[in-house]
Amino acid sequence: MATTERNSESALKTGTDQSPPVRPSDQPHRSPARRWRVLRGLRHRLAAVAGATALVGALLSLGHPAQAAVPDTIPLKITNNSGRGDAVYVYTLGTLLSTGQQGWADASGTFHPWPAGSVPPVPAPDASIPGPAAGQSKTIRIPKFSGRIYFSYGQKLVFQLATGGLVQPAVQNPSDPNRNILFNWSEYTLNNDGLWINSTQVDMFSVPYAVGVQRSDGSTVNTGHLKSGGYNGFYSALRGQPGGWANLIQTRSDGTVLRALSPGHGLETGALPASVMDDYINRVWQKYATSTLTVTPFGNQPGTKYYGRVSGGVMNFTNTSGAVVTSFQKPDADSVFGCHKLLDAPNDQVRGPISRTLCAGFNRSTLLVNPNQPDTTTANFYQDAVTNHYARKIHAQMADGKAYAFAFDDVGNQESLVHDGAPQQAYLTLDPLN
Repeated sequence: MATTERNSESALKTGTDQSPPVRPSDQPHRSPARRWRVLRGLRHRLAAVAGATALVGALLSLGHPAQAAVPDTIPLKITNNSGRGDAVYVYTLGTLLSTGQQGWADASGTFHPWPAGSVPPVPAPDASIPGPAAGQSKTIRIPKFSGRIYFSYGQKLVFQLATGGLVQPAVQNPSDPNRNILFNWSEYTLNNDGLWINSTQVDMFSVPYAVGVQRSDGSTVNTGHLKSGGYNGFYSALRGQPGGWANLIQTRSDGTVLRALSPGHGLETGALPASVMDDYINRVWQKYATSTLTVTPFGNQPGTKYYGRVSGGVMNFTNTSGAVVTSFQKPDADSVFGCHKLLDAPNDQVRGPISRTLCAGFNRSTLLVNPNQPDTTTANFYQDAVTNHYARKIHAQMADGKAYAFAFDDVGNQESLVHDGAPQQAYLTLDPLN
């Protein structure tokens, strides 16, 4: 769930025709992260944190009976293990699923709609909630939203309202007022089917955190923790990667490391060359001009297969009857990293599922080593010299190996997301910066 111009995040699991919601390998879906990117792809510098995520929430609710076990708000326990002494500010922003209104929630979980915006944008109401001090915890309540939980260190974030809605941080823009603030966000949807909450690096890798949920039986599950030393380890690894990857790192004038932009934003800012993926993309197109790429997009429908061949520079996919069902022009790096443009993935039953599979295969560089996709063998991921090194290095530093390093990182269940149908409590843990 997110902001303005081509940005994205991670994802929820959505089922379109089954109950309960199923995993992305089983059904067409789009994650919150992905929906955010689509909005930004419209090149509006307006955010629609809520507009996009409302669609996600609606999809999650399709065909699923309401569960009385999910109240209107649930507690979110925020624990500050960062080791930093500066103040923490927390924000719950998104779409109220019962009405579709965009707004924010206070510490009690009470919803407040955004007032009207204007051109030029005007300051949004202060939606900040004082977070816990270092070594302490604080519990707030979060409503049935589809949105984001932002947190910042030492300084409040700047949000504005335009006529199209909320304008959120877009730090790939050097003039963004949040450019020098240390911050991050989680995405969540809470609805009648339960809670989905993730950690995300689809737009950037920044201050570390983990998310979790307490189930009805009292057990807890979490994801998003880095390995010991993983924060500094990621930046060190990225600095050592030739080809411009070190240029993704943003620092403050005092030398403080703030974040690493995702490679899609790196293309946008000129940090990475536009040709960074060309060699791999060209090799894929060459290979499948003389052989067939088989895509089986749904784990629970092994008989649903599509067959891709390149002809005249276009990869055409046919179904088992031999009819062409969709076609792809040869993508560029931006299409690959963003899983959009020439790899657009609509929420349908055919093109979207094929596209998300191609997107994962390109980012993980598995399309040449396995003609049957998706390839879920993690040992095959990121082995080519031309790959998404940002994603590769993030996954290498995660304690459980899971991350949302690109929009369809949930293909093959590699995503850092937790879900429960009857959540008792959610968790957000701010981890050390080391």
